[in-house]
Amino acid sequence: MSRLISEAGSKVLAGELVWNKHPRPQMKRDNYKIINKGWTLDGKNIRVPFPPQSLLSGYEDMVTDEFSYKVNFACEKKAEHRVLLHFGGVDQIASVYLNGEFIGKHEGGYLPFSFDITDVLSEENILEVKVVDTLDTDYPYGKQTKKRGGMWYTPVSGIWQNVWLEQVPLEYISDIKITPDDKSVTFEISTNSNIDKDIKLSIEMPDGNVYTESFTGHKIHINMNELKLNGKEYPIRKWSVKDPYLYKTYITYGMDKVETYFGLKKIEIKNINGVNRVCLNDAPIFMNGVLDQGYYCDGIFLPASEEEYEQDILRMKELGINMLRKHIKIEPEWFYYYCDKHGMLVMQDMVNSGEYKFVRDTAMPNIGFGKKDDTKRKFSKKMKEFFQCHMKDTIKHLYNHPSIVAYTIFNEGWGQFDADRMYGIAKKMDSTRLYDATSGWFIQNDSDFDSFHIYFGNKTLKPKERPLFLSEFGGYTYKVDGHVFNEKKTYGYGTCKSKEELMDRIVARYEQLLLPAIKKGACGCVYTQLSDVEDEINGLYTYDRKVCKVDKKTMKDLADRLASQL
Repeated sequence: MSRLISEAGSKVLAGELVWNKHPRPQMKRDNYKIINKGWTLDGKNIRVPFPPQSLLSGYEDMVTDEFSYKVNFACEKKAEHRVLLHFGGVDQIASVYLNGEFIGKHEGGYLPFSFDITDVLSEENILEVKVVDTLDTDYPYGKQTKKRGGMWYTPVSGIWQNVWLEQVPLEYISDIKITPDDKSVTFEISTNSNIDKDIKLSIEMPDGNVYTESFTGHKIHINMNELKLNGKEYPIRKWSVKDPYLYKTYITYGMDKVETYFGLKKIEIKNINGVNRVCLNDAPIFMNGVLDQGYYCDGIFLPASEEEYEQDILRMKELGINMLRKHIKIEPEWFYYYCDKHGMLVMQDMVNSGEYKFVRDTAMPNIGFGKKDDTKRKFSKKMKEFFQCHMKDTIKHLYNHPSIVAYTIFNEGWGQFDADRMYGIAKKMDSTRLYDATSGWFIQNDSDFDSFHIYFGNKTLKPKERPLFLSEFGGYTYKVDGHVFNEKKTYGYGTCKSKEELMDRIVARYEQLLLPAIKKGACGCVYTQLSDVEDEINGLYTYDRKVCKVDKKTMKDLADRLASQL
């Protein structure tokens, strides 16, 4: 296979420090330390946070199902403080030891976790992370497979996000829940202590002045259109695709001070002139999206630097894309921060688990057998319980990001069970977002969309009462020599020999499927996909992101035509 490398990846291999920004832009403190130097994996050097299967990790041995990381680090603990050890993501099961003592265990490879290590911390420390990753399908695993090929990709194992330390006061803020609409915002502050102290909230206004309010208890609601400073009123800056304004905010609890931010936005379905539309801040919006798998040619699950997420977002905005469907993967928080910053809508998929079967989950639905009662699906009790827990944890983890407008619960029947019940649980947890309960097929009763995948045939989209969402389509391949992962095998949904042929087919597909349906209730689409991924060469960009395979002006003009149909 070709060892493609990105421009940023070349800098990593040259020894430049990467992934050194604060790992949690939604909850920042000044006193933190990233541990990304000096790691070994089973006694051999590895560059963390990149997974061992990746080129950027520098790891040169086989990756087995069980292995152990070690690193030495120094830490000078401040008086009257606690020290927290954070992991952004470790796939699949991690057991953590510090100075020979067991600290804790975490299962599932896509969400962050942390431990209070104060009582076993020394000035000089040995951290060991023992990992088990058998690609157990009872856990979320997404597109990973031990036999990669086609739409299945190289697996990752172990640490694939930052490991970092954070020093906090004895009484500290443990969580912040921010619930905005387009005019107001509610903060709910959780702490590690039952000691009731005043909490100070400081919101930086667009002109640099700071509105401050102190309150007791753990909850405060603020009407932003009523704020005044020195008699001056402040017009509301709503968060939108064209003006993604973020209000920088500081929260102080005793000796603890946390920096965060919020955006004033509301996403909902409203009846507009007799048609149910997705509306952002009361205005209809067409969600013109692409499938974003979050795979990178040299880091696999992780780009070479945080800024590479930003570059992907800007590349898509240049094409007129206003939404990314983050496909069966949860990213480090920097991805969501850059979406927040640049006004890129995000539809976040839950990460699939359960065994995938081609005939049941793909072939039969594509020839017309797309209806099935999912309450009798035979998956293990552990898989079902873990998926439900993981879904809830995902919603909690991403709750504060204004860019998140919707979630996909199940994709193409893969691991699908009790979709109506899962929809109810998710909607109760977060009613401020929309939910595509069953993307593609095996539609049950409850969902915010009628969701379809169409890769073959010239079908006519017929919106009904719910907004119709073309949640996957396209996927035409175009091979750019010198920028492919696999010279011998390629995968996609229709072959193009040139950039011109690719553009002709893309434009025709949008014109045939979508343009006639928008006035009747089509609310959005997801073209497959942002970039090539390994054998799958149907991206708008090559896998190394060095070549844009489509005409930028034509894509932007097409996006404008779609929006004009509302």
